[in-house]
Amino acid sequence: MKKTLLSAVALTALVAFGGNAWADVMFGVAGPITGPNAAFGAQLQKGAEAAVAAINAKGGINGEQIKLEVGDDVSDPKQGISVANKFVGDGVKFVIGHFNSGVSIPASEVYAENNIVEITPAATNPKFTERGLWNVFRTCGRDDQQGSIAGAYIAANFKDAKVAVVHDKTPYGQGLADETKKAMNAAGVKEVMYEGINVGDKDFSALIAKMKEAGVTLIYWGGLHTEAGLIIRQSADQGLKATMMSGDGIVTDELAAIAGDAVAGTLNTFGPDPRLIPANKELVEKFRAQGFEPEAYTLYAYAAVQVVAEAATAAKTNDPQAVAKAMHESGPFPTVLGDLAYDAKGDPKLPGYIMYEWKKKDDGKYSWFPK
Repeated sequence: MKKTLLSAVALTALVAFGGNAWADVMFGVAGPITGPNAAFGAQLQKGAEAAVAAINAKGGINGEQIKLEVGDDVSDPKQGISVANKFVGDGVKFVIGHFNSGVSIPASEVYAENNIVEITPAATNPKFTERGLWNVFRTCGRDDQQGSIAGAYIAANFKDAKVAVVHDKTPYGQGLADETKKAMNAAGVKEVMYEGINVGDKDFSALIAKMKEAGVTLIYWGGLHTEAGLIIRQSADQGLKATMMSGDGIVTDELAAIAGDAVAGTLNTFGPDPRLIPANKELVEKFRAQGFEPEAYTLYAYAAVQVVAEAATAAKTNDPQAVAKAMHESGPFPTVLGDLAYDAKGDPKLPGYIMYEWKKKDDGKYSWFPK
């Protein structure tokens, strides 16, 4: 009798510990949660958290609930590696992130070696999916796609402009600038300046003076909103009447907070805004009711979680290798971005980039609208 009681206690403990071991599938969401690019980190985190909550409410993935861990890389490659190694130690199997291409690329090597799938909502540098890794995917487009749209737009609408191509020397910023420059040059438009600045620079007086001397009327910026906003504002303050055009690195309303009224007329490329898809109306309103505007990459992060869940369901397992195989072979998967299918590299088949213009909203604040 005593032996039976002990066995029952042991069995209860085994079930309890076994329940914890088997009840969760570990996800990580990684990006700049703090620092100058925290607006984008918030988009990734909020989007992933909302998708996880919705999926868990429906029973999780293959009977397992998703447990989400947050990693703050501060847009720094070294910190990104630290986050990746922590995820490995914590048993994370799927990573939503990172935001920056310069962080996503080195972190993906750690994930590939440790049986972790990475799906980025935001890293657009082509190199991310061009290295033959088994584990890399994105829900966004690529800079060679984005640059070709921007270059063609410049040729069609700014053919006689004096163009300055300026970038922040990062894999994303310089990569996008170079792709745009290549497309623009191929269409017959030659820039009058090509300059690189440093991330974190705050005084652009010398750059602006150089652009004024060259008679620049269009600035193509490869980089993020932090430096972009300062360049826009300081250009206006110093009498440089030039339109800024950029890419998906400036798609946060914080740009207007930095640039002020000078942001009016700024142009940028981005994919079709998923907030405008009728099927997403209820979800968008839910975010707004919680005091968060689901702009830019929020729904791209939401879709990244959905893709993993759909692929795992198709694979009938939460094993990362099997899920990655299903992501390549079993799509298209229904998401808030529409149905997503993946090529052999891990790039999604998405609608192309379109052009947006920054305008004042009815409430007096600025945001970006389809051109």
